[in-house]
This record gives sequence, structure tokens and C-alpha cells, in this order.
Amino acid sequence: MSYIKPVEVIDTMINTGAAKADMSRMQMLTRGFLGGAILAFATTLAFTATSQTSLGLAGALVFPAGFVIIVLLGLELVTGSFGLIPLSVIARKTTVARMLSNYFWVIAGHLIGCAAYALLYGLVITKMFTDMSNPLIQMIIQLSETKTLGYKHMGSEGMMLVVIKAILCNWMVTLGVVMAMTSKSTGGKIIAMWLPIVIFFAQGFEHAVVNMFVIPAGMLLGAQVSFSDWWVWNQIPVLVGNFIGGAVFTGMMLYLSHHSSKSQALDAKAPKKSEPAAIGAVVAKGSGL
Repeated sequence: MSYIKPVEVIDTMINTGAAKADMSRMQMLTRGFLGGAILAFATTLAFTATSQTSLGLAGALVFPAGFVIIVLLGLELVTGSFGLIPLSVIARKTTVARMLSNYFWVIAGHLIGCAAYALLYGLVITKMFTDMSNPLIQMIIQLSETKTLGYKHMGSEGMMLVVIKAILCNWMVTLGVVMAMTSKSTGGKIIAMWLPIVIFFAQGFEHAVVNMFVIPAGMLLGAQVSFSDWWVWNQIPVLVGNFIGGAVFTGMMLYLSHHSSKSQALDAKAPKKSEPAAIGAVVAKGSGL
């Protein structure tokens, strides 16, 4: 059968998190670059679908295509790792220092990848910055301002709101990561991970990597958003909320639900694999992110 039971999924989550923390800096940076750029591609695809149909749900239905590519190719998405690496730390298969190193280098890769796509996409939709009539331009500008100045105008309540929306977002995004681990078949993985991603995107929750593209792209196109507006009123609180949503509501909750002392004992008795073999086993299971 292609279905993988939850107790096995928990072990895969822990092993995958450990493998991610053990990657080289260049791997983290490169995979983060690709992950950020591909998610930005998916974001503009969703914007295009929404613009053409005037239905937000149309955009939500196609957005997961980028997430699927990232997972199946084993690229990096820091929001997905928020639900995995903390479990590896708890299981003592990696350290807090390695976890933070992964987050730093992957986020750096995301920022570069999203910036590169924002510039190239901006050149396309403005026809080399000679035509600002494309409706997608105003959509991106308005969204960029809403995601920053909208919260800023609300003050402390706006800060609380953006964190809550980020928690809800990554609760679903990390469930998408985990759902991909519940099947051995490529088709099963795609269907399983598609569902939670549609749920998050359709409701307008806050995703840190999506915002690493949307807000700078809006600024590039003329949004009245400053660098501090971007980071203080969106990027930093969204990263915090995404971490809580992934680490607590997905990682810890599933761990407490399914990981037993018996499985820990069996794992302790199992022969240890060499690091390359262990990482190869994780990749063989198709556990991207």
C-alpha cells in the first residue's frame, strides 16, 4: 500500500529535519534561492488566475503547483522546516545552533531568489518599465501596502493580527509538508499536499516567503512602503508567527499525538546509518522541504 501511517510519518519528520540541519551552507543557500523563486512564480500564477477570473479561489487552486515542485525536488522552504527541525532538536538528532544556521542561510537564499524573480517579473509586466497599465501591477502594489501599512495603521492590534494570520498560515503549510510524507506514490503526495496549501492561500493568511516576493515587488513597482514598514510590520512578525504555527501546532501536536515511548525504544535499538546513507534514505522517501 502507498499509505504511510502517522507514527512512521513522525519518524520521517524527525529524520528529515536532522538531514536538513546537516546540509552545507551552499546547499541551504542554493536550495533556498530556488525555493523562494519557485514560490514567487506560483504567487504570480495565482495573481494571474485571480485577475483573469475575478475569483480569489481560482488563484488558491493553482498556487500549490509551486509548493509541489519545491517538495518533489527536495528544495528548501524555511516555513516547512519550522515544523521539522525543532522535532529533530527535541529528539537530539541535531542542535539548536544547526537549526538556526539552517534558518539563516535558507532565508538568505529566499530573499535573493524572490528579489531576482521580482526584478525579472517587474520587467515583464511593465514592458521594461515603459508601461504601467497591466492590472497585475496595481494588484501587487495594493497588496504590498495592505500587508504592511494596513497593519501599521492598526497599531498594536495590527501587530497581533499579523502574527495570528501567520500562525494560521503555517499551521496549514507545514501540514502540507507532512501530508506529502503520508504516501509513497508521486500522485498521492501531490494530492495530499495540495489540500492544506489551498486552505491557507484561499483565506489570505500571511506566509513569510510569499511576502519576501510580494512586498519588495510592490516597492519596486511604486508602493509607498519603506524598508522598515516591510520588516517591522510584516516580515519579522510573520516569521515569528510562521515558526509558532509550524513548530507548535503541527510539529509538537503531531509528535505528542503519535510518537510513543515504544517507538523511541525501537529507534534507539536500531543500527545507526552513516550520515550519507541516512540522508539518502530520507530523500528516497520523497520528503522534500
